[in-house]
Amino acid sequence: SCLVGYMASTSKAPLQTRNLPWVEKYRPQTLDDLISHKDILSTIQKFISEDKLPHLLFYGPPGTGKTSTILASARQLYKEKEFNSMVLELNASDDRGIDVVRGPILSFASTRTIFKKGFKLVILDEADAMTQDAQNALRRVIEKFTENTRFCLICNYLSKIIPALQSRCTRFRFGPLSPDQMIPRLEHVIQQENIDITPDGMKAIVTLSTGDMRRSLNILQSTSMAYGKVTEDTVYTCTGHPLRSDIANILDWCLNKDFTSAYNQILELKTLKGLALHDILTEVHLHQHVDFHTLWQIFLFPLLLMFHLFRHRLASGTSEKIQLSSMVAAFQAVRELVVSEAP
Repeated sequence: SCLVGYMASTSKAPLQTRNLPWVEKYRPQTLDDLISHKDILSTIQKFISEDKLPHLLFYGPPGTGKTSTILASARQLYKEKEFNSMVLELNASDDRGIDVVRGPILSFASTRTIFKKGFKLVILDEADAMTQDAQNALRRVIEKFTENTRFCLICNYLSKIIPALQSRCTRFRFGPLSPDQMIPRLEHVIQQENIDITPDGMKAIVTLSTGDMRRSLNILQSTSMAYGKVTEDTVYTCTGHPLRSDIANILDWCLNKDFTSAYNQILELKTLKGLALHDILTEVHLHQHVDFHTLWQIFLFPLLLMFHLFRHRLASGTSEKIQLSSMVAAFQAVRELVVSEAP
């Protein structure tokens, strides 16, 4: 399930929540607790207030608030005592083949409750994991029982949902969160949990989580428990990413040393730190603090294209040593071009 905002605690956490992972402990409980996609939330809030909720399709990367949004909406629609009778939630871990669509989902959608007016809600999380046959069967169920039931489909990849289902739903895209949205929530959790964190540690968490609120909280919790103090180095070490200082050294060796020296030093660092070449390539690609000469900037684009080629080869199962040689050789070749073109 996806996270985007976290419940602001006004009192000490109750006993039953103290040992929960922070992603659940600080999960938002109402639409007002969610911290981003305000345009989407205001639209859904209007649907609910006017009692005109359509079938919904939420899509986007993990940790951006899709499941939290629909669960908060369901809590606003239904009282706690009627929640279980009015809401059916199925996840990818549940069996959701064609038999389930024709069985429990059809049975739930086709029946009315005696004491409650309005519609039921079926939440199908990770709907892109459903088979084509199940999606086709679901299309007919949605069409037949619209008067009685609303469906909310949640997925990471819109392309895996058949067009017939997409056309029956109102679609909302949940994009990655910006640092400005993530940092206040992280600071709230840091204050509640009394965590010792440095500014560069916060920056590292935001950088590595790439807009995924769930991932940022997991990194924060695991780093604080493993090392006590959350700094840039402890965050990178805890997540297994190459340290920025190591990437700077690799770049320096590639740009300033001969092929044999650069290759041997990178290979030694790789072995010593247990780094994967794929991670090194990714970090070199994203490294922001290299003051490239103007001529370097000219040849940088073809070099970045080569990085994509190296990563593709690694994913296809080729030798890391061969691709490491290719990476160093690419830098050497570009360096020679820069030197030859320099005035």
